[in-house]
Amino acid sequence: MMLDFTEDEIQRYARHILLPEVGAEGQARLRDARVLIVGAGGLGSPVALYLAAAGVGHIGLIDDDRLELSNLQRQVMHTTGRVGMPKVLSAVEALHALNPGVVVEALDQRLDRDNGEALIAGYDLVCDGCDNFATRYIVADACVATRRTLVSASVLRFEGQLSTFRPHRGGPCYRCLYPAAPPDDLAPSCAQAGVFGAVTGVMGTLQATEALKELLGIGTSMAGRLLLWNALRMSFHTITLQPDPACPVCHGVGATTAVAEGTHA
Repeated sequence: MMLDFTEDEIQRYARHILLPEVGAEGQARLRDARVLIVGAGGLGSPVALYLAAAGVGHIGLIDDDRLELSNLQRQVMHTTGRVGMPKVLSAVEALHALNPGVVVEALDQRLDRDNGEALIAGYDLVCDGCDNFATRYIVADACVATRRTLVSASVLRFEGQLSTFRPHRGGPCYRCLYPAAPPDDLAPSCAQAGVFGAVTGVMGTLQATEALKELLGIGTSMAGRLLLWNALRMSFHTITLQPDPACPVCHGVGATTAVAEGTHA
């Protein structure tokens, strides 16, 4: 691992390098890391901005949507002047303006069953910020197949969820928690039910924090735990998860349980 930094890099990352848990070695590890962000919207915006700011060397963004005016209430990586652009190209402008030293790979396409595993295999870690269950399951299954850590977040109305899935290192996969997608009438999209804009910012920032912790190997992982946040009550609730031995994807060991660890108002 090369620890040579330019004077600009030393100044840019000085507050990281001062942290004993990060230091020069950790910053070099971030510079060498490759992270794929699925979705350049409400969750993907804070994830991408904070990973770029932190100095993650190679960031891939995959999204086939075009920026719409209604996105700007929560998708803070984008601007009014870029409405109509592919979201990933708008994201490249934002991230390079923030940190020109980061390589940003814009993938203006949809991640699907045909390309998912090949794309994900080229990265060290995946952050899922997509807005539909079909893509979410494709991402989760591909991460299991390629043995890649998945940091997953979701939001709806005033609530958010967050977990890390790494069954290749023990613990459950996404399907251990949610074996199949719920019926459409029980799981409306944000376009149908609405979402409080700042909720995506909080959950995306937590998602970026967990991704950086995984890359650095510091702190307590969210693997095997599910964080539930209600913004109106400002309550955080953590549930412990176990692998499901009947899971058709990861074939986890142990019974699926969910034990409340506590709620903090």
